[in-house]
Amino acid sequence: MMDHKRKLIAAGAGFAVALALLLLPIAARSAEPAAPVFPTGSRIGLVPPVGMTESKTFPGFVDLEKNAGIIINELPPGAYADIEKTLTPDALKKRGVTVEKRETLQLGIGQGDLVVGTQVAPDKTVYRKWLVVVPTTDLTVVLTVQVPEHGSPYSDSVVRAALTTVAVRGRVPQAEFLSLLPFTVGDMQGFHIGNIIPGRALLLIDAPKHPHLVVTAGLPDYEFDARFIITVGPGAPTSTDDRVNFARNAFNTIQGLKDIQLTMAEPVRLNSQEGFETVASAKDVSTGAPLMVIQWLRFGGNEFLQMVGISRADIWGEELARMRAMRDSIDFK
Repeated sequence: MMDHKRKLIAAGAGFAVALALLLLPIAARSAEPAAPVFPTGSRIGLVPPVGMTESKTFPGFVDLEKNAGIIINELPPGAYADIEKTLTPDALKKRGVTVEKRETLQLGIGQGDLVVGTQVAPDKTVYRKWLVVVPTTDLTVVLTVQVPEHGSPYSDSVVRAALTTVAVRGRVPQAEFLSLLPFTVGDMQGFHIGNIIPGRALLLIDAPKHPHLVVTAGLPDYEFDARFIITVGPGAPTSTDDRVNFARNAFNTIQGLKDIQLTMAEPVRLNSQEGFETVASAKDVSTGAPLMVIQWLRFGGNEFLQMVGISRADIWGEELARMRAMRDSIDFK
């Protein structure tokens, strides 16, 4: 009887040890720090406080129920010096922020400034605010945290814990950038993304393969062989006369040109939709280098697509073929 009891005890002890061993990896994983979350299209991310999720309307995180959020701004590296001057109590008071304290903040991405204060909203709600500005080698990180002063689960310690997790990634994947647009580009023809305005516009650049040749042609070596700008907007005109005027006004908004000479302006069909094509020769406003410019407008429903191609005049034929291929691959989501 005693031998049987000892066997049961030993078996139970062995099961407990085996269970503990099985649970060890789970416990170890749960102890690992959470990875920073990068809002779509942003190089800056952090581990948001429990209760906040990624915002659908701005780069950052939000708790709609608690009326709290974190706004993330990515600015050029040289912006820090100007912003740092605006963090004084007097300057912030003009913006409605009463400063409680300002201190140096050491983060994994570098050393910056932290300002803590309060601000009264038009509805008399008092908000607690944290302003963070950190310069890095290639950008300036700016964070604004705002939570209600009373009844909020986001205490000073909770916010500070989140701020310690701020991280900067090297690049935003191209597919992630493009997901922010209301249209797709099926064939980018080797162009790469130069800039993006979420929800509205995309700048694609064909960088020079031999910059010294571009300098010889009169354009600085940081410039381009060609650019292709895609913009979507509301309020497409329906009559022929209105489209002619619309196309002329849209073309006049193109920046960086002088000595413009129109060579064509006429209605066209683009992807089975009504459109308008404008072609002109021009010169670069800074260097005087000869350029060729084309604008395609595509009208559909209550929206329009404006597609503008700008190329060095000496390689216009090659670039025009590539831009036409891009144009034909663009469609609304």
